[in-house]
Amino acid sequence: MNPAALKVNRQHLKKGSIVIFDTDSFTRKDLEKALFKTEDPFAELNLKDVQPIPVAITSMTKDSLADSGMENKDILRSKNMFSLGIVCWLFNRPIEIAEQLLKDKFKKRPKLVETNIKALTDGYNYGNNIHLTATTYRIDTVETGKGFYTDINGNTATAYGLIAAAEKAGVKLFLGSYPITPATDILQELSARKDLGVKALQMEDEIAGICTAIGASFAGSLGATSTSGPGLSLKSEALGLAVMTELPLVVVDVQRGGPSTGMPTKSEQADLFQALYGRNGESPLAVIAATTPTDCFDSAYWASKIALEHMTPVVLLTDGYIANGASTWKIPNLEKYPTITPPYVQKNFNESAENWKPYLRDEETLVRYWGVPGTEGYMHRIGGLEKDYFTGVISSNPENHQLMVDTRKAKIKKIADFIPEQAVIGNKDADTLIVGWGGTYGHLLEVMMRIQDKDRKVALAHFRFINPLPRNTYDILKKYKTIIVAEQNTGHFASYLLSQFDDIKVHRFNRVEGQPFSVSELVDEFIKIMGDN
Repeated sequence: MNPAALKVNRQHLKKGSIVIFDTDSFTRKDLEKALFKTEDPFAELNLKDVQPIPVAITSMTKDSLADSGMENKDILRSKNMFSLGIVCWLFNRPIEIAEQLLKDKFKKRPKLVETNIKALTDGYNYGNNIHLTATTYRIDTVETGKGFYTDINGNTATAYGLIAAAEKAGVKLFLGSYPITPATDILQELSARKDLGVKALQMEDEIAGICTAIGASFAGSLGATSTSGPGLSLKSEALGLAVMTELPLVVVDVQRGGPSTGMPTKSEQADLFQALYGRNGESPLAVIAATTPTDCFDSAYWASKIALEHMTPVVLLTDGYIANGASTWKIPNLEKYPTITPPYVQKNFNESAENWKPYLRDEETLVRYWGVPGTEGYMHRIGGLEKDYFTGVISSNPENHQLMVDTRKAKIKKIADFIPEQAVIGNKDADTLIVGWGGTYGHLLEVMMRIQDKDRKVALAHFRFINPLPRNTYDILKKYKTIIVAEQNTGHFASYLLSQFDDIKVHRFNRVEGQPFSVSELVDEFIKIMGDN
């Protein structure tokens, strides 16, 4: 840490925090650049309750790799490995895990592996040799169940979830996409999965990406496209086409700070309204939000299942925080995942092919049958113009248009009968409910537990399924005296809940800073809202 980083992160330092700082970067000149007035930045920032650990990280990294033959700029890039070695010593963690990670990540660059492992080892040995300690807790090894585990980030998990769903459904996966921060890793991962039958196509722009995916869906594949907020805006017209043609499509929106180019490397939840309503006309579709890096797999699987079984586009919302965040993931057994059964016309339409029309539907689900081109006897055409409910031909009849609008809306609403009910965790007899959605799950779970540690009763309902909402949503909300909806936007989900249930009242906690929630701030604010409850 340098002086500027210390000043910026001062707000996040709690009592007892450990601050490892590079003494080589705390010169008088460095302090002046960061606008410190004295040579004691810790006193100037009133950081008397933290544990500073001064280490000459830069100079010792140079000494460590002096014989490596690397240029100075490359040696300096290894400072983080030297620092990681110190952290491993402080928290009693084995460095072998980090060594293996380096070997796997840079297996084609053995020299880079060698130098980084040396810096890592020397940092660890430095802490050992000087008996470096910090007054803190020890991180013990987590006991996990039997199985195969790996570290995975949200974008990779999303890609794997799409692959798994296509495999389960017995269809090919096609991704048509265009690079955009922070979603590009999904395109890169799927481009490398030709061995699993994945077809990925990098197009010239966002519109072309989604249109190729729609074409692939028409041809019988699971069509998918990945993007972020600005790209979702560009895809909106084609999303309307997917709604009108009623084809299976998954659109992954890895949310970032906006509007416009905004803050590409920062995270927020401000695309919810765009996902729900950002198309012309009455254009309903399903919306799902992943909650953690590993949940991106399950959410992508569910998004694909809904798209394929209900013949609809689905917007899967993740965000930069969980997309780039990593977590330990137990590789799942796909046999335990729900089946995916596309509504193929030849398997579900009980009459002769001569009686079939492109928009004939299952009477229970209102899902139109999927006639894949090339299926004998089911030649047809679909498109963006409104179609007759019965014949499938182009129609501008007002009564028919009303019927089709109502049908498309009802079809999405009926999805609620096929998704899990909403879970609530925490105190069963609580009067206060925290409500969240998407990538804030970890923060809100920690907030709930800290409030419980203060002998206050509270519960948490964190939503994955946004549109439609789970069937028991209203039954949950009406039970609580106090409902606090926390979001990284100006109140999208709270407003959406009120639009669905006009007799509930909610308290809103909103931040749009491009930064993760501060747990301590949320604890203080929520307790104020709870009052004497």
